[in-house]
Amino acid sequence: MQSRLLLIDDDLELCELLKEFLTSEGFAVEMVHDGEAAVARASAEAYALLVLDVMLPGLNGFEVLRRVRAARRTPVLMLTARGDDVDRIVGLELGADDYLPKPFNPRELVARIRAILRRVEPREAPPPERVVVADVALDHGTRTVRRGEEPIELTTVEFDLLAMLLKSAGRIVPREDLVKGVLGREHSPLDRSIDMHISNLRRKLGHEIAGIERIKSVRGVGYIYAAPGG
Repeated sequence: MQSRLLLIDDDLELCELLKEFLTSEGFAVEMVHDGEAAVARASAEAYALLVLDVMLPGLNGFEVLRRVRAARRTPVLMLTARGDDVDRIVGLELGADDYLPKPFNPRELVARIRAILRRVEPREAPPPERVVVADVALDHGTRTVRRGEEPIELTTVEFDLLAMLLKSAGRIVPREDLVKGVLGREHSPLDRSIDMHISNLRRKLGHEIAGIERIKSVRGVGYIYAAPGG
């Protein structure tokens, strides 16, 4: 069965080229070219994934993402201007699953789309597994996270990233392992996606546990989740 994608971009020529390429790769592609139409379509209908440009007439891509997220958890790949880190950070903070800077190779777009779809596709449910490290409890069975008694809302990527870090609490997890395990692609030195997701986790969970840095960056290697008393 074809995965149904919604392509949201006001560049009509680019949309037609991408639609042709994505269709040849086995996707069913629909297009809209402004923010209001994007919100209406994406909120009302079920898509496997949205490809969403930041720069749109009317509502920009961030507002589209915010409104769609209020109605659905459809995965979103954002298209951003090359070199504009602010757009990438804001998109990820609002719940985008990944981003791709323009201009890009269509094959890279397909690779990113497939990596996201692999992460979110239904799998045979594993036995419920609950991981508790200090004040944080993560439940794989229900895909929920609590800090003490407080539920913490995480995106799919943030949940999977936290699961990897908690599983190895007290030990360094190499950046390459996080990128491959969470984003489903090989690590590139110029790709700062994991750093942005880590920043979101720190903000949502709190920067410290009992006076210890919760998620510590180990320069040039990766990240380590604190294990107080461990």
